[in-house]
Amino acid sequence: MAKKTVASLQTSSKRLTKAIKMVKSPKSGAYTFTEAVMAPEEVSGWLTKK
Repeated sequence: MAKKTVASLQTSSKRLTKAIKMVKSPKSGAYTFTEAVMAPEEVSGWLTKK
């Protein structure tokens, strides 16, 4: 499963990171991309969970 963090976003005084995860569908076998914007500290935890 490939995964990567793409961009660092900055709004007002809060730093945010946009993370994109590639997820394989168990039903069809096709890959889809899931995106989320979160604090940089939460990224590694989000990428490791399924």
